[in-house]
Amino acid sequence: MIVVMKQAASEEDIEKVKAKAIEQGHEPKVLYGVERTVVAVHGKVIEDNRGVMRLLDNVHQVIPIGRSYKLASKTYKESYTQVKIKDLVVGGKELAFIAGPDSAEYQEQTLETAEAVVQAGGNGLRGGAFKPRTSPYSFQGLGEEGLVLLKEAADLHNLPLFSEIMDVQHLEMMEEYVDVLQIGARNMQNFKLLEAVGESKLPVLLKRGMSATLEELLLASEYILTRGNENVILCERGIRTFETATRNTFDINAIPYLKMNTHLPVIADPSHGTGANNLVAPIALAAIAAGADGLLIEIHPRPDEALCDGPQALTPPELTDLGKKVSSMAEVVGRSLKT
Repeated sequence: MIVVMKQAASEEDIEKVKAKAIEQGHEPKVLYGVERTVVAVHGKVIEDNRGVMRLLDNVHQVIPIGRSYKLASKTYKESYTQVKIKDLVVGGKELAFIAGPDSAEYQEQTLETAEAVVQAGGNGLRGGAFKPRTSPYSFQGLGEEGLVLLKEAADLHNLPLFSEIMDVQHLEMMEEYVDVLQIGARNMQNFKLLEAVGESKLPVLLKRGMSATLEELLLASEYILTRGNENVILCERGIRTFETATRNTFDINAIPYLKMNTHLPVIADPSHGTGANNLVAPIALAAIAAGADGLLIEIHPRPDEALCDGPQALTPPELTDLGKKVSSMAEVVGRSLKT
């Protein structure tokens, strides 16, 4: 349940609510807002206990939450969250059009890519420096050297930089370079990592795990939210099914479902969702039509030379063409994209 305090509530009042929740056998979490303070109470709460909460001093409202995820639920917050990163607002009227290389490889490649993103109307740069790979013999990324290259390219065009964090011990270092911490599919249920980024001041892009349900995705976001970081962006990137024609099965159902059940912004990654260059554009447009707040696209100046995921990367001209199509689709659904 969610206990909403009155504006006049004191710290003593809040402590009484926390104490009562603990007495009832639950774990309370205090969230301080601009206008209101709320106490999120985890666990199944019976009606009698909710009734007792209503009697406490300066309690404005007690909201029962029927879902296992509470802070991510629209029951907790009806208005959609907007995540501001530099000049980009994810979840606003303008779509997020974030693109870049799967991995930073060398300076020329990252600079070319960033220029292509700007030319296509992109408003965010993505790129990997630490790469989780299925095979230990595959390219693992350049590490901090890659972050230096990506930041240089992003800063040149004042683009917010999105990059994946794989280990808690990298957090302090990555906070020096990136604007958004990405949690990849393989780490969606790395709970210690989720808690760590939940305590960061940077926004978090949380990708759905390869075999994760939507409830599991939202519960993963709950780990971040309960630590105080409210700037969470969800990402549908395809799931593993019995189908082998594509790299993953892009779950178009996920986008409207999430938009109906959570206040968090939702973007789509059709590059990983399909694994095929020629399928990226149609799935990207379908995602926008379904209500996605933006796209995460992989590009490379020379995909045939890419050290990772070349088959799913668009070329710069293809990204420009996609940008024009996304701009047209955005108008259809009442959104916008400047190209």
